[in-house]
Amino acid sequence: MKVTFNIEYRTHWGENLFLNYSVDGGPVIKEPMTTTDGIVWTAEPDLPDATINYYYFVEENDRVTRREYPFGDHQFTVDSSKRMDIVIDDSWTDLRIAGTLVPVFSLRSRRSFGVGDFGDLRLMIDWAALTGQRLVQILPINDTTLTHTWTDSYPYSCISVFALHPQYMDLSALPALKDAEARRRFEDIRMQLNELSQIDYEEVNRHKMAYLRLLFDQEGKRIMASPEFKAFFAETEQWLVPYAYYCHLRDSIGTADLSQWLGHETWNEAERKSLTNPRSKAYKDVAFWYFIQFLLDAQMKAVHAHAKHRGVLLKGDIPIGVSRQGCDVWMEPRYFHMDGQAGAPPDEFAEDGQNWGFPTYNWDEMIRDGCQWWERRFRNMARYFDAYRIDHVLGFFRIWEIPMPAKSGLLGQFSPALALSAGEILRSGLPSSVVDAAPRVIDDNPQTADTLFLRDHRNPELYHPRISAQKTNQFSRLSNWEHQAFNRLYDDYFYRRNNQFWYEQAMKKLPRLVGATDMLCCAEDLGMVPDCVAWVMDELQILSLELESMPKNPGLRFGRISQNPYRSVCTISSHDTPTLRMWWDENTERTQDYWNNVLHRPGPAPHPMSGDLATDIIRRHLQCPSMICVISIQDWLAIDESLRLPDANAERVNIPANPRHYWRYRMHLNLEDLAKNSTFAGRVQSLVRGGNR
Repeated sequence: MKVTFNIEYRTHWGENLFLNYSVDGGPVIKEPMTTTDGIVWTAEPDLPDATINYYYFVEENDRVTRREYPFGDHQFTVDSSKRMDIVIDDSWTDLRIAGTLVPVFSLRSRRSFGVGDFGDLRLMIDWAALTGQRLVQILPINDTTLTHTWTDSYPYSCISVFALHPQYMDLSALPALKDAEARRRFEDIRMQLNELSQIDYEEVNRHKMAYLRLLFDQEGKRIMASPEFKAFFAETEQWLVPYAYYCHLRDSIGTADLSQWLGHETWNEAERKSLTNPRSKAYKDVAFWYFIQFLLDAQMKAVHAHAKHRGVLLKGDIPIGVSRQGCDVWMEPRYFHMDGQAGAPPDEFAEDGQNWGFPTYNWDEMIRDGCQWWERRFRNMARYFDAYRIDHVLGFFRIWEIPMPAKSGLLGQFSPALALSAGEILRSGLPSSVVDAAPRVIDDNPQTADTLFLRDHRNPELYHPRISAQKTNQFSRLSNWEHQAFNRLYDDYFYRRNNQFWYEQAMKKLPRLVGATDMLCCAEDLGMVPDCVAWVMDELQILSLELESMPKNPGLRFGRISQNPYRSVCTISSHDTPTLRMWWDENTERTQDYWNNVLHRPGPAPHPMSGDLATDIIRRHLQCPSMICVISIQDWLAIDESLRLPDANAERVNIPANPRHYWRYRMHLNLEDLAKNSTFAGRVQSLVRGGNR
């Protein structure tokens, strides 16, 4: 009988899989396996009723690696009375790959429209494959359009966790406008915008949307009558219909301030019927947004298919928050605490902490229905990606919550958390005055910040140590013994007291989400990290993030990348950090320490960073044990002094301490020219191979 073997194994270029099996202990038979996507390999030998022993192996350029089925027995008995399928999931085993990190909006090609788009992403995938890399990592690509101004450029404040941003539409892949004058006008605009050194977010989106409106008038009826559109609509209707109506209301009312949408402050499910009836006026009002999302989805799925064909994994990014005035909140407000704002406690990025402005999640409500919102979100991501980065995974354990309407990140507290009672504080040896002085946070009053404790946002009978309280005047007035008492309480609260509690909170959520898809789960686990984070990530086999410049061991100034865990992503810089060249020059004392004690070079450290030095640092990272080593496009370019930007500061993507940063960095090179530079491609390929990736 025919027995089907399906093996999930993500292949390198030039690799082929073979099934080896024997019947009742007889000679080994070698059977080639086939694949259509470079991931699932299939063989279907005709076997008698007998005992079968099997394994599979990988062959690459005459080098043979035997890879045995990693779990369970390698033996089974054929029973011709039953259908037999053998499934082996080895998709992420023994993988060591290199990749490039680049925001889609930062890409540049000769034919793009002033901003990177999905067509440019195809070119970046091709360059990655050309240089031996097997992964391209991007930032979130969801729609962020609130105000139609540059403040919408922040990619981590999406209005929908499902909808894609229209700015990423590859106009060159769409039917041409039939109006010759309009074609010429838009071509002139495209060329002007594409010459800019940075993105003009407002002009790009204004003209792209005008173009798409004309295309909708020309092609909308035909495309929306197609079987492909109808299938897409059936798959996505749950979120697509409210999203389209949200966009219509935002633009027709002239604001995304939901409090001003009189009669429409929240989504009304009863309106779905008319919004899905092609003969109704309501449908005609929103059809443009259906059309746009269909085209974006088709383009991004085609990019994903192209990446699979080239043997390149696409890694997406799942932001921890959503826009306070966005469609997700408007549609399902029960999932959000609107009286809280998500942020982060002080760190090296922001001395006073960060306030991202997102509403915090009502996890009790989300868990009550099995985290359906999150599962839908992850499954939608799987349409386009093979792996994903969980932005701020700490938020699944506890979030840094700042009450409305305060702004300072110093006034936050962890939620949920086992807060302190007044009795516990007094029993620690601290005076009652520190309890009496603890305020409820209602604004950014300086006196509110000058305190050792803050009352719990929702239960004023409980207390949280104020973050960085050791810098307050109230702390300075304590005796030395009281200093020690407070520090013991402070350290216990932030690093020990909540460990088991936060572990339990994360395990209510993350197993469901990680198991919702076959995507590889990676997490950004930097910051004020309690021990329980490692427990959960190890249990769920989530990849950690390792930066040499941000060691997780507080006793080290620089991480020891040679000791990185295999199940990790190693990188040098991210969208939130300085690039390698910027980092090298921003603190000369730190650089000198790194030069002498990490690179083991004598004498003074050179400034600015040379291409050879950048090459050496990247080489060290590629040789580390991490499963994935991702290098930003800016850091790759740093190795070639003739290619990189003269001004390293112009390569910065984001400054986390500035909540109103304009996200507009764009590559100064066309991807077509980058692909033709065989010398540079050869250098990158040599580094990747030298790292055994």
